[in-house]
Amino acid sequence: MSNGDSHHAHIVIGGGISGVTAAHYAQRAGIDTLLLESGSRLGGCMHTHAFPELDGYWVEGGSHSCFNSYGNLLAIMEALDLLSRATAKEKQGYRLWRGGERKSILSALHPVELAVSLPGLLLRDKSRCSVAEYYGRGLGKRNYRDLFGPAFRSVICQPADDYPAEALFRKKPRRKDVLRSFTMPDGLAEIPTRIAERTGFGVETDKSVSAVAAADSGFALSLADGSERTCGALTLAVPPDVAARLLAGVAADAASVIEPVGVAEIDTLVLAFRAEDLAIEPLAGLISIDGGFYSAVSRDFLSDSRYRGFAFHFPGDSVGDETQLAAACRALDTSPDKVAALHRLRNRLPRLRKGHQQLVERLDQALAGRRIAVTGNWFLGVSIEDCVTRSRSEHERLFGPPQSR
Repeated sequence: MSNGDSHHAHIVIGGGISGVTAAHYAQRAGIDTLLLESGSRLGGCMHTHAFPELDGYWVEGGSHSCFNSYGNLLAIMEALDLLSRATAKEKQGYRLWRGGERKSILSALHPVELAVSLPGLLLRDKSRCSVAEYYGRGLGKRNYRDLFGPAFRSVICQPADDYPAEALFRKKPRRKDVLRSFTMPDGLAEIPTRIAERTGFGVETDKSVSAVAAADSGFALSLADGSERTCGALTLAVPPDVAARLLAGVAADAASVIEPVGVAEIDTLVLAFRAEDLAIEPLAGLISIDGGFYSAVSRDFLSDSRYRGFAFHFPGDSVGDETQLAAACRALDTSPDKVAALHRLRNRLPRLRKGHQQLVERLDQALAGRRIAVTGNWFLGVSIEDCVTRSRSEHERLFGPPQSR
């Protein structure tokens, strides 16, 4: 797709997995679609970082796994002949990082309290409950404080107490013909990149949209570089603060619904070590209780004879670069001078709160009848499949059921 002013039947703003799959559904339905991404790559939080100085050895800096319960994503991958590239992950266990030591998960469990509390959890309705309300009671206060609360926090990379319980985990049917947990040979970022390539919709990277206005053709998009794009239908696949800003000129009522949704800033430190320089046992990652970071996820699920890699997720702007590096090396029983390569990146995740589903319902009411779709990782939950599911439902609202061709 060449640069410059142009008109399309459908434009998607945002090149994360939500935007890529929204564009996929539309293009497969025969709808001329252009995707605009403000950054230099597709994938959003599916951010695989490859170290050129280490012969392309890669570590996941954002999303870390796909599962055989990701039905909508699997259907897309199957249609594009991508499932054959799914790569099994070796099973490794998580450890706790507490008091300057790596400890077993079971060391923080209070089994008697769990046995007494668990029956109540099975009977309790999680809708309209916060994570603390639902799991704090259903798993026991000490279990929640010492183990499950920090574990939930590590999953969503932000404080979990006020997070809506129904958005934390959603049960999904599993496909027994697909690996239970998988990655890709070049990392998970391969998925959105290959979807875009094989579907064939237009893509323009490094294109930031400044404003959206109504136009005779539908919508006029003003870009930061001074150019303009117009379209008949528009999909926003961006964080909530960006969505609210872009909607202000064309759907002010929808924008006002979105404004209360916060965003959590995450600093991620991606580290690679030579295998011989790291003595700790293979592990899936670390759940931090008091280490200054939310979690660390390893690359040990796909072993490499030369290198080992880890991604440490810290609260945004909480500590300086040197402090982050020192904390990560301490948790790995090593020192900064042993780091073979590092990379820093910023992830932005939605800061959802109790009652979020009611907010989404109000947003959907405000969007009804308009040629605007809004998708992202802030509707059903933050998993990859949650994103694709929302993109599919918004496609159906605008254009009808997805095409199988």
